[in-house]
Amino acid sequence: MSTLLSRDEILSAVDITTEDVDVPEWGGRVRVRGLTGTDRDRFESAMLNRNGKGNARHQVNTDNFRARLVMASVVDEDGRRMFSERDVRALGEKSAAALDRVMTVAMRLSGLTQKDADELEGN
Repeated sequence: MSTLLSRDEILSAVDITTEDVDVPEWGGRVRVRGLTGTDRDRFESAMLNRNGKGNARHQVNTDNFRARLVMASVVDEDGRRMFSERDVRALGEKSAAALDRVMTVAMRLSGLTQKDADELEGN
């Protein structure tokens, strides 16, 4: 039986993984990083339109779902995000096949399941 982890062991664990993905439509590779808990919460929150009345009710906003996840997960060689919110619309105009390829890896690395994606997309 293994021992329980300490606070310091948990906080010092290197648990965010990356993976390089070939994207032939873009002529090369990109580095995809799994989302942190904060990143995932921010991503999921961005997919909701709140009604402004205490935010108790909301509608799912599927606008640029793929582009938003790519924006949140593609990093440079130093691990810094390459894209920001300002890039979402332009990313959304890129090849759906390329976005899907990157999105699939980002979902896997971030622990996002197809069920999670369907819920965010309102299916």
